[in-house]
Amino acid sequence: MDVFVQLILNGILLGSMYAIIAVGLTLIFGIVRVVNFAHGEFLMIGMYAVYLLGTHFGLSPYASIVPVVILLFVLGALVQRFIIQPLLGADEHIQIFATVGLSTALVNLALLIFGADLYSLTVPAASKSLVLGGYTMLVGQLIMLVCAAVLVAGLHFFMQTTALGRAIRATAQNRNAALLMGVRVDRIYVITFGLGAACVGLASALLMPLYPVTPTIGTYFVLTAFVVVVLGGMRSIYGAFVGAMIIGIVDSLSGYYIAPDLKEVVYFAIFILILIFKPTGLFGFGRGTE
Repeated sequence: MDVFVQLILNGILLGSMYAIIAVGLTLIFGIVRVVNFAHGEFLMIGMYAVYLLGTHFGLSPYASIVPVVILLFVLGALVQRFIIQPLLGADEHIQIFATVGLSTALVNLALLIFGADLYSLTVPAASKSLVLGGYTMLVGQLIMLVCAAVLVAGLHFFMQTTALGRAIRATAQNRNAALLMGVRVDRIYVITFGLGAACVGLASALLMPLYPVTPTIGTYFVLTAFVVVVLGGMRSIYGAFVGAMIIGIVDSLSGYYIAPDLKEVVYFAIFILILIFKPTGLFGFGRGTE
């Protein structure tokens, strides 16, 4: 039983990492209605930015959260404005090709600049083990869990209480009605895409003390994030959080009780079943009016 509880705890801590990435993906898909296959490469850029700030300016990954979040927000806004925006009237597969092409270009640009070597930043405090009630947790993972909960709560507060948040919700529900009410939908799309990328900026700063960065690191995380988004619901921030916890626990349990090499098979099987039997996910709902 102790091993089982420890595995559940490990899964929750792992799920918090997926949650921060998946929340950004949910924002972009739910509002802009674009599947961003370059989401993982935004994470990669953020992690390289954290590494450069640490090696050249002596900033710890946690101190670099603010500049990296701002950097990723600007990057996401620019991508939306100059790459996605001109394609919003095109077929969906054209938008997908654009983000896949951007993903490929960013990976190869990183290979050109940094090579295929692994780069890491050592943060001794983040790698320390903390024992609570007989169960072991990494400090860095606990920080990530707290940040994931604060992020989801903060986004909920922002969406419910601010004028910009209400405009974003209105755009998600019915774009045409939002236009008639004076909402500048194109600007909302740019801001939302920036916010989704900024979430990845937060994730990259929190991941850097725990994982080395390579040009392809985003691929693994974003594939899992897609499973989380589908499981939780395509347009639900809370669904992304709960879905991330479920996938984290499934990852932990299947890796221990089945085989570490087969844990991806388990949650991708869940992904397929959700697509077949409940395409809107656990907390999702249908797409709003175009």
